[in-house]
Order: sequence, then structure tokens, then C-alpha cells
Amino acid sequence: MSAPHHPIQRSLWDRLRQVALFEIGGLLLISPPFVWLSGVPAVESIGLLLLLALIAAIWNGAYNTAFDWFEGRLTGRSADRRPLPLRAAHALGFEGGLLLMSLPIIVLWTQMDWLSALVADIGLALAYMVYAFGFNLAYDRIFPISAQPSNP
Repeated sequence: MSAPHHPIQRSLWDRLRQVALFEIGGLLLISPPFVWLSGVPAVESIGLLLLLALIAAIWNGAYNTAFDWFEGRLTGRSADRRPLPLRAAHALGFEGGLLLMSLPIIVLWTQMDWLSALVADIGLALAYMVYAFGFNLAYDRIFPISAQPSNP
């Protein structure tokens, strides 16, 4: 019996590029509507979103690496070949975990009540979930894992 197939994972360099591009694009796309819809002043909103982006970047690297590793071990497939339903589950899991980390920060930073902060956080999560789905699909097409050099 042969050893199970473990697909190639993204290199550290590739993962850092993915996280950086994701967070920069997200800030550019999400900041203006958040400022407008939340009523939180622009400077406070941008500071909050930068902090949330830092947390999300750390979570992104950890979550995606772990998800890709488990998926690869279970299916023998690399992340750039992930089917659409699993991509949706991946995005939901990422945003759900981030919601648990970000909600208390939004409450403390903005002095919103918990329900208002939850609505704002869910709005951010939905916006980022749609963005994450499209971004990761495009990233996998532009930077396929099989085309990566073996060294970072």
C-alpha cells in the first residue's frame, strides 16, 4: 500500500502575498461604505478597520494554512482545486471565526451597544465574505499552486 498523497501547499512567501493583497484590497473596497453606513467618524473607522485588518491578516494566514492542510490530507487535492461548495464553507468558517474576535473590539472602539456592533460586524463579515470568495477564486487562478517554485 502506498503512502497517502499530500498535495503541495502554498509557500510562506505566497501565503504572505495572498494575505497582503487580500487585506489591502479589502480596506480599499470596504472602508468607504463602512464609514458611510456606520456613522462612525472616518478617522475612527479607518483606525478600527486597520486594527481589524491586522487581526484578520493573522487569522487569514492561520485559518487558510490549517484549512488547506486538513483539506489536502482528507481529499488529496490542493486548495486551488477546491470545489465551489467547499469554497463557500471555507469563507463562512473564516468569517465566523473573525466575527468572534472582532465583535468585542468594535464595541470597545466605537462605544456602540452590542446589538449595533453585531449588526455592523455582520455587515462587515458579509461584505468580506463575498469579497473573500471572489478574491480567493481569482488568486487561485492567477497564482496556481502547481506553478510555484519549490523554494519561497
